[in-house]
Formats: sequence, C-alpha cells, structure tokens
Amino acid sequence: MTDSIMSKAATMEIPINSNGDTGTLPEDDSLEQAAKIQWSLDEKDLQQVMVSGPNLNETSIVSGGYGGAAEGIIPTSSIKGPSMHHSGSSSSMSADEASRGVAVEKFDIMKKWGLNTYKCTKQMISERFGRGSRTVDLELEAQIDVLRDTKRKYENVLRLARALTNHFYSMVQTQHALGDTFADLSQKSPELRDEFGYNAETQKLLCKNGETLLGAINFFVSSINTLVNKTMEDTLMTIKMYENARLEFDAYRADLEELNMGPRDAATLARIDTAQQQYQIHKDKYERLRSDVTIKLKFLEENKVKVMHKQLLLFHNAISAYFAGNQQQLEQTLKQFNIKLKPPGADKPSWLEEQ
Repeated sequence: MTDSIMSKAATMEIPINSNGDTGTLPEDDSLEQAAKIQWSLDEKDLQQVMVSGPNLNETSIVSGGYGGAAEGIIPTSSIKGPSMHHSGSSSSMSADEASRGVAVEKFDIMKKWGLNTYKCTKQMISERFGRGSRTVDLELEAQIDVLRDTKRKYENVLRLARALTNHFYSMVQTQHALGDTFADLSQKSPELRDEFGYNAETQKLLCKNGETLLGAINFFVSSINTLVNKTMEDTLMTIKMYENARLEFDAYRADLEELNMGPRDAATLARIDTAQQQYQIHKDKYERLRSDVTIKLKFLEENKVKVMHKQLLLFHNAISAYFAGNQQQLEQTLKQFNIKLKPPGADKPSWLEEQ
C-alpha cells in the first residue's frame, strides 16, 4: 500500500497559478497519510540506515540536480586546495620552460657550428682543387715559413745538445769511477803508488771540470728548449688561429659573392644582408689576428737573436776552456752567465723522501 501511495505521490502534478501560489490539492489527505507512513519507520531500520549510510569522505557531488547523469559525479576526495595545485603547476611550468630554453640555446649553437664547418670545409676543398680563391699576404706568409723552418732546425740543435749531455754525463761518471779505482790501487800497490796516484788526481780533476761543463751545457739546453717549445710554439699557436680566421673569412667572402651574383628578390636581399654582416665580422677577426701575428713575429725575432747570442757565446767559451784544461776560465765563464752549479748529491733525494 505504501508503494502505491508513494508512486502516486511521485507522479502527481502540482498546478501553479499566475501568482506563483499552489492551487488546492484534491489529494492533500493522501499526501499527509503517506508522510505519516514514512515517518513511522521502525527505529531499528533508522539505526541501520544511519550505520550503513555513506561515508562523508566518499560523498559525491551530483551535477544536474536529482537524478542527473552518472558522468556528472565528482568525488570530494579528488578536490584539492587551489593554492597547492597552482604552485605545483607553476613550478613545473617554470622548470619546463628553463629546460626548453637551454635546449633551444644548445640547438642554436650546434646549428651555427655546423653551418660554419660546412662553409669552411667547402672553401678548403675548393682551394685544394684550385677552384676557389684565397686571401694571401705574401710578406707575412714568407715570415711564417721562415719561422717554421727555423723551429725545425732549432729542434735538431736541441736534440743533439741533449745527446751530447747524456754522453758527456756518462763519460764524467766513468772518469769518476776510474779515479776511485786508481786511488784504491795506489794504496794497495806500493811499487806503483806514485803512478796510480797521478792518474787518480788527473781523473778527479777531469771529473770536476766535466761537472762544471755539464752545468753550462744543461743551461744551454734549458734555454733552447724554452725558446723552441714555449716562445716559438706560442707564436705558432697564434699563427694557427690566424690561418683558421683566414679560411673562415674567405668562406664567408665566397658566400657573399655567390649571393650577389644571384637574383635580387626580397628573400635574397635578406640573405645578402645577413651574409654581409657575417662577412664583416670575420673580416675584422682576420685583420686583428693578422696584426697579432705580425707583432709576435717581430718580437720573436728580437728575442731569438738576444737569447741565441748569449747561449752560443756561453757554449763556445765553456767547451773551449774545458778542452784547453783551463779550469779558471771555465769557472769564470759560469760566473759570467750567472750559472750556479748544484753541489754533489743535490739531485739525490734524501732518505726521508725515499721512505
């Protein structure tokens, strides 16, 4: 009976007059009776409904009113604070933008490097096969060739001087051992004491003079090594940078000339303007490095003459004094060039360093 009354109440139409007031309902008694039946539920059923009712955390908001579509249900557990979601999304967006900016910057660098490498390679191949023109400074190129040839010859002098040092060091060590042997035999051979003694003194004197000459030769080798492997090498590094700048300049010059020979539409004019800017940049770089090379070559020549004049004089005087047996002149030569000999055993590490 209750079901029939509820179904009847659910399908009942409520007429509304023009003023918005509800009209008299012929079935008010039936509605009141249905309400009384609804409120007469058993207390146990009400408790059961309360116990088995939905959890507040799982309550859903239904869009579209009572009986709305199922897709309009929004679980309240999925609703978060707006400030937390906004801060998290903004930080992730800033991180993405930063990483995207770094990636774009790296891509632009690689693009410029690839374009420059392509142009230089094309220019190098054209020059090698005689199809492309190159900028040549005849006077500067001749000075560079002289420097490279001089460096090769000085490297040969350095190699021979090091070989002489090694051989002479071995001879001095042999003389030292021979002098010790003569001195020992002088003590153990009474009949030849004087003869062994003379030879022992001679070898010790030769050994001492040899160590002095070794000091002069080592100073000579050290100075030549500094001149060849530091001073000349620094100038050659600048020359290498100059030659790379020359190749880039010719590559962009050829690119600009090729564009000027083509049609003069809007796109080509824009490319010509860009090529003109790149041409001017590389031209300035080429001229700056050419000036640097010219200055360094001038200073290197002056330094080379000054250093070699001193070192060749030292080498000649030391060798002449040694083989002439003039110990006083040999020592005076080292004092003249401010060469200090290391005391015997100075190269040998102490017993603390050997531990």
